[in-house]
Amino acid sequence: MSGVARSVICACPTDGPRVIHLIKGLSHVGMAVSNLEEAVKTYKSVLGLEPSYVREVKDQKIRVASFKVGATSIELFEPTDPTSTVAVFLSKRGEGMHHIALNVEDIRAALRNAQDAGASVIDKEPRVGAEGQLIAFLHPKSTRGTLVELCQE
Repeated sequence: MSGVARSVICACPTDGPRVIHLIKGLSHVGMAVSNLEEAVKTYKSVLGLEPSYVREVKDQKIRVASFKVGATSIELFEPTDPTSTVAVFLSKRGEGMHHIALNVEDIRAALRNAQDAGASVIDKEPRVGAEGQLIAFLHPKSTRGTLVELCQE
């Protein structure tokens, strides 16, 4: 799917199906972990992966390790603050998949279209993500239980 834009039809209750936005591909899968160093060791020993970077994202209160896998990546992240959304996620659900991230052509248009289709958004305006790209999240109640991150390079 890399490099090929796909139209996504919203399954939200509206007057009928409508195109939300053009998706360019899968950016990454986000995995919440309680101990980043131990999780990185596991991904190295079990999967043979080396992180392309490890960094702190202060405004999101997380530390992230990213592993490039083909045209996409796996992001492991741990909370740096017990009040962060990731810390709350870990306390409720434990370690595991937190979100999927999709590359979009125009994040502001994607957010507008998602809201017009009846989706709840966590971010009304894009913010800067771990790799310096614009990001915004759609609430899982609007996407059948999965937190979806939209990313624009």
